[in-house]
Amino acid sequence: MQVKFYDLNTIEDSCLKYAVIFARYQNKSIYVKHKERDTWEIPGGRREVNEDIHETARRELYEETGALSFNIVPLLIYSNTHDNSDESFGGLFYSELTYPAIQPELHRRVIKELSSTILA
Repeated sequence: MQVKFYDLNTIEDSCLKYAVIFARYQNKSIYVKHKERDTWEIPGGRREVNEDIHETARRELYEETGALSFNIVPLLIYSNTHDNSDESFGGLFYSELTYPAIQPELHRRVIKELSSTILA
């Protein structure tokens, strides 16, 4: 695999397929467990049809962390190439979360609900 980096506006926006967000909260980096692999990764994902790449970044950060309040800024464009495949482009963003993610609370509640139904 080969990864390259480009300045903003050097690759046409319509070519960007992904948004990846390097997110921080209280000076700590945020990683999420990938649902299809056994890896921890920075939040991000595919752009939806007719979606602005900045909206992709906001949506993915919310979906993967539960964060409701954050600042997000575009940093650059990256690409990757696997073996002899075409170059695939994405936007790399930075976010500073201003409030904690809700995912830990949701997780605790699910465990509580499952425990009460299993024990009942």
